[in-house]
Amino acid sequence: MNILVIADAQRYDELQQRDFSRHEVQWKTSLEEVLSVKAFDLVIDLIFDDRPDHAAVYARNPGVPVLAGMVKTSLSELMNHYAFEQGFNIMGCNFLPGFISLPLLEVTLMDDGQQEVLADIMYRLNWEYALVADATGMVTPRVVCMIINEAYLTAQEGTASRADIDISMKLGTNYPFGPFEWCERIGVKHVYEVLKAVHDATGDDRYEVAALLQTAYEAI
Repeated sequence: MNILVIADAQRYDELQQRDFSRHEVQWKTSLEEVLSVKAFDLVIDLIFDDRPDHAAVYARNPGVPVLAGMVKTSLSELMNHYAFEQGFNIMGCNFLPGFISLPLLEVTLMDDGQQEVLADIMYRLNWEYALVADATGMVTPRVVCMIINEAYLTAQEGTASRADIDISMKLGTNYPFGPFEWCERIGVKHVYEVLKAVHDATGDDRYEVAALLQTAYEAI
């Protein structure tokens, strides 16, 4: 396949841990640099969460499937803001930093009609994937970011240091990373914005951002 990747350097580096040896890949840091997406068989947009306006371009090119990093919003919300009159070609993926190279990719679809297209793309890429419900935060990002938030609350209360919290979580739950290690991999900006988006979408107090995390976000 001829694949267009839209990504910042960090996420593109992580994406390269996957095998693209059978495909032609062109990397751009901005969609504005691309003359036409019609020249490609597939678009992998790792920064879509931060540039949802890319949807307007994809809506004008319905024949090109798009794997878009969409954790901070949902496909249904996207449909309410952009006109996909000729067909919906976006499939939401968990492309947060730290998750891109994991063996299993979480994907959400707008309708069942996309399943065949997705299955073909994943077969050709040789990627494993799991379908999840169309909801802001998906599944794993919600859980991981909520754990990170709880860790910030614990540190904020002075119950334990960040290092002790990381060690305790890894030893006690067999997690590969402690919550603060996860936060460093994902980035404070993304953790904050995922929690804020899920809280706004659900109203669930479990996702209300801890004051210490809010402070870290504002200091960026």
